[in-house]
Amino acid sequence: MRADRLVSLVLLLRQRGRLTADALARELEVSTRTVLRDIEALSTAGVPVYAERGRYGGFELLPGFRTELTGLSHDEAVAVLTAGSGHGEQVFGLGSALSSAMRKVVDALPEGDRVTASDAARRILVEPETDLLSRRRQTEEVARATMSEVRRAVLAGRKLRIHYTAVDREPTWRTVDPIGLVTVRGRGYLLAMTAGEDRTYRLSRISDAVGLPESAERPSQVDLDRIWRERSARFLADGHLTVQARVAPSRREELLDTAVAIRAEESDADGWVRVEVTFQDLRHAEWALWQLGTDVEALAPPSLRTALGGRAAALVARYADGVSGPLAPPSR
Repeated sequence: MRADRLVSLVLLLRQRGRLTADALARELEVSTRTVLRDIEALSTAGVPVYAERGRYGGFELLPGFRTELTGLSHDEAVAVLTAGSGHGEQVFGLGSALSSAMRKVVDALPEGDRVTASDAARRILVEPETDLLSRRRQTEEVARATMSEVRRAVLAGRKLRIHYTAVDREPTWRTVDPIGLVTVRGRGYLLAMTAGEDRTYRLSRISDAVGLPESAERPSQVDLDRIWRERSARFLADGHLTVQARVAPSRREELLDTAVAIRAEESDADGWVRVEVTFQDLRHAEWALWQLGTDVEALAPPSLRTALGGRAAALVARYADGVSGPLAPPSR
């Protein structure tokens, strides 16, 4: 909304000083022409913003101008700034709203606390993009327009039509009653009901969404944490394959990242890690363990050991003419 953008523009000028129209346009995600119109609107409304021309010119507020916003304590501001410094911009399409809110948080602080709070927040890193082994954090992309439709339907309590692609199926349109949104390890989910039945949809598999005017058929009160635990338990109990395996410590995270769930984990006598994990099915488990080559050993079920042994034998047979000795372990 334009009113929110005008407030954000004023806060940007207050906190950063002189900024060019191009810089303001990038921050606010609008065109330069829109920024110029907003500057004119602010001037007309009595906000003391003026233009400084020349190579180092830009727009600036008169010194001492202050907006009236509710104050926060230092610790409250640090908490909000820290939470917003991670990957909040990727959660449910709320990036612009988060940026605007953080500018208001900074502006609400007393003059002397602004620098110290911002510096404190920079010294706390939440969920970085890569871990110590340089593996990138897995995130899933959802089109902004689609995410906005889903989010509006959830918050407004309206029915929603989604174009959804389930695993190994053709995409279809479905009408759902949205309950809530959940994000777990970089993946977003829509919790909903369809014809009275519980349904959970991966947001990345929703290619389009259309909000409907009808009210959603859902409980007036919701406990998302309880609902998520219950659905997770049903999901794990519904036809999944439990696997016991040994894995080299250096490849442990790779194995666990491919699993649906981790049931148990302990150190083995030789320094490897013994785990009990759940996969979607035998094909999923075979694929996941095969990626790790000789750095993992399937212990159970026997069907998985047979499948991996058959695949290894087929590979040996394929390259038998070029092998003069024992098959070398796969390179990493």
